[in-house]
Amino acid sequence: MKPHHDWMENALREAERAYDAGEVPVGAVVVKDNQILGRGRNQVEQLNDPTAHAEIIAITAACDTLGEKFLTDCTMYVTLEPCPMCAGAMVNARLERLVFGAFDEKAGAASTLYNIPRDDRLNHQVDVYSGIESERAGNLLKAFFQQKR
Repeated sequence: MKPHHDWMENALREAERAYDAGEVPVGAVVVKDNQILGRGRNQVEQLNDPTAHAEIIAITAACDTLGEKFLTDCTMYVTLEPCPMCAGAMVNARLERLVFGAFDEKAGAASTLYNIPRDDRLNHQVDVYSGIESERAGNLLKAFFQQKR
């Protein structure tokens, strides 16, 4: 399997596409057996849909690719720590592993405010690796919000 940094590069490209479209720059990819099964980038503004987060779109695409509702043995790479909705979707999708970049102090639900993926009260736990390419992901977010101000 490629190193985490290589796969995160794909998620960063999705985040850049979101940035270019005027969306909060978050990107995600779902990987299994050295193949990207699904890609996603924030499309909340474009779709007028508060659930159109990069992670949700990538999960939907990966499930469609596999023709299954569970993402067993899959890894999600996402540029920002998931929010509670997205972290819950990862648990429900039975994702094996989450690798994220920047921490989210306001809504992070994979270690910062909550730890939904590792909560042993839930019926599935997701392994979590954090801080991969965090500086690049964080700088993209900072640039976006500075531009908006």
